[in-house]
Amino acid sequence: MFGGAYKGKRVLLTGQTGFKGAWLAHWLLALGAEVRGFALAPQSDQPLHDWLEIGRRCRSEFADVRDREALRSAVRAFQPDFVLHLAAQPLVRLSYQIPVETIETNVMGTAHLLDAVRAEAPGAAVVVVTSDKCYENRERSAGYREDEPMGGYDPYSASKGMTELLVSSWRRSFQPASGEGALASGRAGNVIGGGDFSADRIIPDCVRALEAGRPAVIRNRRATRPWQHVLEPLAGYLWLGACLRHPGLAAAPDRLREGFNFGPLGESAQPVGALVDAFLGEWPGAQEDRTDPAAPHEAGLLHLDVTKAGQVLGWKPVWAFAQTVRTTAAWYRDRHAGAAPAELCDRDLAAYVTAARAAGLAWTR
Repeated sequence: MFGGAYKGKRVLLTGQTGFKGAWLAHWLLALGAEVRGFALAPQSDQPLHDWLEIGRRCRSEFADVRDREALRSAVRAFQPDFVLHLAAQPLVRLSYQIPVETIETNVMGTAHLLDAVRAEAPGAAVVVVTSDKCYENRERSAGYREDEPMGGYDPYSASKGMTELLVSSWRRSFQPASGEGALASGRAGNVIGGGDFSADRIIPDCVRALEAGRPAVIRNRRATRPWQHVLEPLAGYLWLGACLRHPGLAAAPDRLREGFNFGPLGESAQPVGALVDAFLGEWPGAQEDRTDPAAPHEAGLLHLDVTKAGQVLGWKPVWAFAQTVRTTAAWYRDRHAGAAPAELCDRDLAAYVTAARAAGLAWTR
C-alpha cells in the first residue's frame, strides 16, 4: 500500500500514545516502517497504545513537544525519512481549563518540531495534523475549503488555526518549492473508532455508561459534526506523506505542499443525537439528554469540503455513516466481551483496506 513508500523507512511519529497515534503506529508497523515515537507517557484514559504493545514494537521517547531540546535531539538521532506530527492537546472543553498549555503544546510544540527538522533532517517529508476546527466557523451548511480563513472561537480551535498559519509561513519561508524537504498539513473531522476512551467525547462517554449499566449522558444532541472512522484520515495522512516524498504518485504533483481536508462523505455530517441513536442501535442501552445552555461554547455546525484531496491526491472517504458506527460499536462491544484489542484493530484495518481497494483508491496499490 501507499506505493511501498514506508517499507524500511524511518518514520518519526509524535503523539503515538494517543488514540489516533496508536492506530497510526500500528498501521505503519504493518507497512514495514521503522517507527520512532515521541509523546507524553501513556495516560490512563488512552490504553490503546499499551493494548497494541506499541512500546515493545518500536522505540518510544516519552517527552513533551514543548521541550525543544529533547525534540531536536530525537530528530538528530533518528534522521527520519518521514515525520507525522500528531502530538497535541486535542480536547475543546479542556482547552477552556488550560488555554495557555493548549496553545503552548499545539502551536509552539509544532514550531519546535519544524525547527528541529529544518536543522537536523531537512530532507524529511513532514505532515502536520491539525483539525477541521482550524477554520473560522460561520455555522454554515456548506463545507469549508482549504483556502478559507483560519479562525477559532475556543482556545483549542484557535490553536489549530494558529498552527495552520505557522505551517504555511514555515513552508514559504524555509521549504524548497521542489525536491526533498516537503511540508503539508492534514485537517480531519471528528474521528470515532475502537480504542478511544478520552473524556468529553461522545462515543467514549457512551461506552463507559454501557459498561457500567448507566444511561449515556448527552450534552448537546443538536450539534452537527462530520463523523468519520479513524482509519479514513489516517489513510489520508499516510498517502499525503507518500506523495510528498514521491510526487509522481499524486494526481496533481504541483499542489502537494499545501493543506488538505480529510473529511467523511457528506451524509456523515450528523447531529450528535443521530450518532448516539445509531450507536445504541448496535449496542443497546439508555441515554439521557442533559443539554446545558450554560456549557462552554462549542461549534453547532461544521462541515468539510474534500474536493481538493480528491483532485490532488485521488483520496476520498470509503465508509458511509452507518458502516462507521457499526464498525466502531462492534469494536467496543467485542472488546467488552473479551476479544483482544489488537485482533479487533487488525479486523477493522483489513475490512477498511478491502473496501478502499474495491473503490479503486490509488493508495491501496
